[in-house]
Amino acid sequence: MRAYLLRRVAFLIPTLLGVATLVFAILHAVPGDPIDVLLGESAAAVDREQMRTRLGLDRPLVEQYGRSLAATARGDLGRSLRSDRPVAALIAERLPATLALGGAATLVALALGIPLGALAAARKGGGADRFALGASLAAIAIPNFWLGPALVLLFSVELGWLPVAGAGSLRHLVLPALTLGAGMSGVLVRMTRSALLETLAEDYVRTARAKGLSEGAALLRHALPNALTPVLSVVGLQLGAVLGGSVITETIFAWPGLGRLLVEAIAARDYPVVQGAVLVIAALYVLVNLATDLAYVAVNPRMRDAALR
Repeated sequence: MRAYLLRRVAFLIPTLLGVATLVFAILHAVPGDPIDVLLGESAAAVDREQMRTRLGLDRPLVEQYGRSLAATARGDLGRSLRSDRPVAALIAERLPATLALGGAATLVALALGIPLGALAAARKGGGADRFALGASLAAIAIPNFWLGPALVLLFSVELGWLPVAGAGSLRHLVLPALTLGAGMSGVLVRMTRSALLETLAEDYVRTARAKGLSEGAALLRHALPNALTPVLSVVGLQLGAVLGGSVITETIFAWPGLGRLLVEAIAARDYPVVQGAVLVIAALYVLVNLATDLAYVAVNPRMRDAALR
């Protein structure tokens, strides 16, 4: 198990290196000059050159890339070009809000996806099954940038139940969590239904029924716990996607998280903040997937035996 963990951790290094390289290349290929954002296009040429030299933007790209990688390896994500604050401090301020949103969205997805998936499996071919499959398809197909404003119009504008945007209370978290968790819940409905249908056909479930156990008790006590093992891996993958995909949702609801910081930094051509934010999001995604794999190996004996080889 330790060797498996070391192999997976070693895989993180080239992954994060590739992310850092790709982000650096894309940022410097995008038209626009951060000096124009900082000083304005009407600034004097002398002031522009002094600012460029102070920020190190006059260096060759290869040198800038090397310095960026070396600083990142030391844990130094640089300073913001716009606010001159450490990038690590800016990310540390915004990260808890993103984690809170991701956690709430995951709870919403679990609360909707697993019960609906179990209901669909228990009523295969019936009206409940068709409803659950239709709802899951809609949840997967509807994009966040449409669902978010639709929920705002319904629950904030028309009904007045929830705030439109911002943060500060649990009520502010409801609509962003619903928006972000909807797609994940659709995936969980289908995965839970598929895993349960396969498990319900197993001999031990049929034996439980033969001993007089009701259909509901056989499903809840025997089939569902065993069916949740493959669902666990999907939850981990989707959680990583939720954390990485929170950019749109945070922008829609003015949620003060890492995704919104990233959008603001892109608009300002704030290269260090963009690189740092993307690198942290990528690291979170990879770490969540690593934790999911380890949990799956821990609960699945066959996977555990394979990992020990």
